[in-house]
Amino acid sequence: MSGFSFQHRRDLDIFLNINHFKMSWDKGHCAEMTMVCLTDFEEYAKQHLSKTTWEYYAAGADECCTRDDNLLAYKRIRLRPRILRDMSVSDTRTTVLGTEISFPVGIAPTAFHCLAWHEGELATARATEAVNSCYISSTYSTCSVEEICAAAPNGYRWFQLYLYRDRKLSEQIVHRVEGLGYKALVLTVDVPYTGKRRDDFRNQFKLPPHLKVKNFDGMFQQQAGSQEVYGTPANTLDPSISWKDVCWLKSLTQLPIIIKGILTKEDAELAVEHGVQGIIVSNHGGRQLDGVPATIDCLPEIVDTVQGRVEVYMDGGIRTGSDVLKAIALGAKCVFIGRPAIWGLAYKGEEGVREVLQILHDEFRLSMALSGCRNVAEINRSLIQFSKL
Repeated sequence: MSGFSFQHRRDLDIFLNINHFKMSWDKGHCAEMTMVCLTDFEEYAKQHLSKTTWEYYAAGADECCTRDDNLLAYKRIRLRPRILRDMSVSDTRTTVLGTEISFPVGIAPTAFHCLAWHEGELATARATEAVNSCYISSTYSTCSVEEICAAAPNGYRWFQLYLYRDRKLSEQIVHRVEGLGYKALVLTVDVPYTGKRRDDFRNQFKLPPHLKVKNFDGMFQQQAGSQEVYGTPANTLDPSISWKDVCWLKSLTQLPIIIKGILTKEDAELAVEHGVQGIIVSNHGGRQLDGVPATIDCLPEIVDTVQGRVEVYMDGGIRTGSDVLKAIALGAKCVFIGRPAIWGLAYKGEEGVREVLQILHDEFRLSMALSGCRNVAEINRSLIQFSKL
């Protein structure tokens, strides 16, 4: 759907009517399906999204080695369960930045939710609010920060931020989200340039005309016919971003700042020295530099480096509740899922995202119980054994 251009208004109207009918038809028929695990949602999304949209979400950089290793790395980790520990009661609750959430899984910042479901980020926000978790809304949302807040006024939200060559754009959105009650800024630092996602080049990916990056609606001065990259004019991201910009960002806001995209102990130490409140260990879902380690493999050295001075979170490759358990055991305070939330949207909108989160919650609780962990505080590195395979 995202790969063709509309020549006339009539074509757009036909597209929207067909798309609305398709979503309504799918909603009625997918209700008959039993979704048992996240792979079921993945298969549904692959079958029902357009080829261009599916490949945009699924894409990794270059040969997709890192994207795939994000998944495979969990299979190299074994669990060492403890037994006879009275598992009649268990508690999955935890806190992030002092706020309690129902279990240590949130929604990572992912772009263009309206490509997967007509309500887009509004549905994602409502689902996350309903299960009492954390939603990191993306700069590249197809709904505005104001619309997201109105849809889920009691939700716990952070905002993911990029820095642009025109710093006024970033500054304006920081003030907007702070005024709306977002609880943290998540500064993504691994995109001085966009990684090469081959399928997007082959498909000449672009947003369909009826969708926009709503947070910047009317803010970019774009000339007719100029090149566009992922919904914004080309060359808007600032490749000169450096640690001094973290200091600049701190001067703008009282919100906690979390750095997303750290993979080394050296950068983790620098982040602490620059006064951030959190680190998200992330390789951008394998969409930036191909050949870097899986995030779960990077996690222990970063946790060991920061020594509890800031909270450490992680994204990338989470597909089961036991994956969550392994990440928490290796020191993550919370993990965030990206693609699985999109699959849930494609399946049944808000209800689909809630199902994805509920399945992960139930699997996590079961993995805790079978491992002898009665609460999140009891999950630690003694639970982990690395496979020699």
